[in-house]
Amino acid sequence: MEFSGVEFRSAGGGTSRSRRTVVMVLGVLLAVSVTGCSAATSESRQVDGTPSSTRRAKVDLSTLPDATTFGTTSDAPSDPAPRSGTDGVVLRVKRDIAVHDSVGGEAIARLPATQFESPTWVPVVAERDGWARVLLPSRPNGSTGWVRLGTEKVHKAHSPYVVNVDVGNRRLVVLENGRELGSWSVGVGSVDTPTPRGRTFILASIRETVSDFSPIILPLGTHSETYTTYGGGPGTVALHGWPEPEVFGTASSDGCVRVPGDALRLLRSLPLGTLVRLR
Repeated sequence: MEFSGVEFRSAGGGTSRSRRTVVMVLGVLLAVSVTGCSAATSESRQVDGTPSSTRRAKVDLSTLPDATTFGTTSDAPSDPAPRSGTDGVVLRVKRDIAVHDSVGGEAIARLPATQFESPTWVPVVAERDGWARVLLPSRPNGSTGWVRLGTEKVHKAHSPYVVNVDVGNRRLVVLENGRELGSWSVGVGSVDTPTPRGRTFILASIRETVSDFSPIILPLGTHSETYTTYGGGPGTVALHGWPEPEVFGTASSDGCVRVPGDALRLLRSLPLGTLVRLR
């Protein structure tokens, strides 16, 4: 996996052939990326930030389920406002950290410092009393949790970007500080394998080395609600390119969002943790 570097500002399915290609390639990519296979390499993105001080939670992280695209966090509270935006605040997890079900509540998961061998960045959807509520990349879709701020394990930054995907109208728009950078007709999930709705985020950027259907795949922090796996992977939904332009404007994928080449070039330049709204 190879990423293009972007700095944050610090803050206070279709045809049977198409389906087989996506399912096999995305499944292989997701599977090999966590094992460190040489077919893909990752690149870090760094930011500056200064956390405030607070006490540490004493939690045995080894006993907690992982909040990753491969994990399930059954006790995680659901996103309270899945159709809303955010203030653009994102959290870099520098060291593995406990996720809690409420401010000062029970620890329910471990959010690791890396996802797909790249730094973990998650959007903040609320803050209270030195805690941040973040979107999680694990199942079930819309999982959130509270993490403690003000420790050396995390710091905050700001992303000015938002990716809006109007699933019904099959259109993707990228915004920077509310200003439109580009708008494209895209392919979305079919009636039988729909693209999930809700707010999520860009989890990683993977350079495709197995097939040529897309040079870059951008896994999101959400999953297919039809399939439990894509060819052995965890069923992670992604933004990616497609070699056949006739799919744009159609509902024919297995849940992923297929984008034109110029859209993919812009999307791959966005910081990890950038909010993606599937509506």
